[in-house]
Amino acid sequence: MRTRIRALFPVLLLPLMQPLTLTAQKIPFDRYHLPNGLTVILHEDHRLPLVSVNLWYYVGAKDEPPGRSGFAHLFEHLMFMGTEKVPYPQFDVVMEKFGGSNNASTSRDRTNYFETGPSNLLETFLLLEADRMAALGSSMTQEKLDAQRKVVRNERRQSYETRPYGKAHLKIPGQMYPEALRLPSRTAS
Repeated sequence: MRTRIRALFPVLLLPLMQPLTLTAQKIPFDRYHLPNGLTVILHEDHRLPLVSVNLWYYVGAKDEPPGRSGFAHLFEHLMFMGTEKVPYPQFDVVMEKFGGSNNASTSRDRTNYFETGPSNLLETFLLLEADRMAALGSSMTQEKLDAQRKVVRNERRQSYETRPYGKAHLKIPGQMYPEALRLPSRTAS
């Protein structure tokens, strides 16, 4: 019995020892450039009655002045504070009432906003995004700014300042990308 197991073991390992061949997924999509400068990438998959919108602004922590941080993240939060047409918290109320959800994130390179929900919400998602894109400045108040500044500072405390090794994550980018090696920002003039 042991001889059979020993003889079988190399045969079982042989497929595991072969080099893995990985291929990229081929996802069909259409790309459109709108007159206002936006690029739209559209992928349709009719297997589920869902739609997702993911809007990217190529503004992130890399665009902040040296020694100052958190502006991109602050603007991410301010975009959720409502407009004249859709006052806070109606953005979430409208979306969630019909089964949608939304969130956002900020990284070094970009800030993105995303919604997912039933496919009949596509027009609603696009209208809500267009409204907050166009009306952020005209609907901003000192009260909204102060409230979100507190939220962003608290998130920083929770994510970096009070978390074990959290402050290391703040120092690593500067060590990996010293000022002398950094490329100019895409948004710099």
